[in-house]
Amino acid sequence: MARYDRYRILTNSSEYYKPLRDTRGLTYIRHYETPVMKNPSLADRVAVTSNSHIWKYGDRLYKLAYQYYGDARFWWVIAWWNGLPAESEISNGFIIAIPVNIEDALKALGVA
Repeated sequence: MARYDRYRILTNSSEYYKPLRDTRGLTYIRHYETPVMKNPSLADRVAVTSNSHIWKYGDRLYKLAYQYYGDARFWWVIAWWNGLPAESEISNGFIIAIPVNIEDALKALGVA
């Protein structure tokens, strides 16, 4: 399941994007509808089984997503689950929670 499977593709011909369309020779721009995700509540976190991971030198969210889910594209689930806007916010020794079941995590985030 891809991150944006549930979202519509919109055709945007807004005047706001006219300079961009003109420079690219386009009459409209197609983009995805903005997803609305929620932060997992304490109850959501308790209901979803997760593993603890101690962040160490060389760790990357996409590597952990591949290790746990078999798909590096789910790096954002781990980041969102832990309230981390970027890897630069994670220091060595920091403990992050990694939801074990990706489907349960996506439901808790409101995107599945």
